[in-house]
Amino acid sequence: MTTAPATIKFLQQPTSIAWVEQAIANLNVILLDHSHCERKAASAALNLMFRYPSSAKLVRTLTAIAQEELQHFEQVNQWLDRRGIALAPLDAPPYGAGLKAQVRRNEPDRMLDFLLVSGLIEARSHERLGLLAAHCPEPDLAQFYRGLMASEARHYGIYWTLATTYFDRATVTHRLEELAAIESQLLATLHPQPRIHS
Repeated sequence: MTTAPATIKFLQQPTSIAWVEQAIANLNVILLDHSHCERKAASAALNLMFRYPSSAKLVRTLTAIAQEELQHFEQVNQWLDRRGIALAPLDAPPYGAGLKAQVRRNEPDRMLDFLLVSGLIEARSHERLGLLAAHCPEPDLAQFYRGLMASEARHYGIYWTLATTYFDRATVTHRLEELAAIESQLLATLHPQPRIHS
């Protein structure tokens, strides 16, 4: 089993083979965590809309993303139902909190960081759903993951587009490089509990 090199925009390092093996060995836990991830992605889009209500393009764009994330949430929950997995809380890995800790407090830096952190999370989701699609031994589940990949790719592209709408490209690129380095560091050591972002 091998992984592709880091060719996905935004990401500085590819996911390790150890994560792929851990995820495939714990598909039910990964599905449950995926449900939480979709809910959190919808919440992140909504939070940005409420935080910046006068940014018309942001509000319109993220309304569509929030709706799509909620549709994915429902689709993942249908998989949980089929497999007899109850919705339940899971301990979060340090990934999300580690990225959010990098968000600067003062505007407009805060807005830029929220957009780029959301984009990084979507980019990593795109990569990892692709790995699950490629390596999952269950054809129907693999196809489900494959079907979600395009949405995740579109989402991280949208966050990049919003960032470059409100900030100049040089500023966005420089800050993205800083945050992407931290994102890769957060995943450098495999979390002992299988998660989509661990």
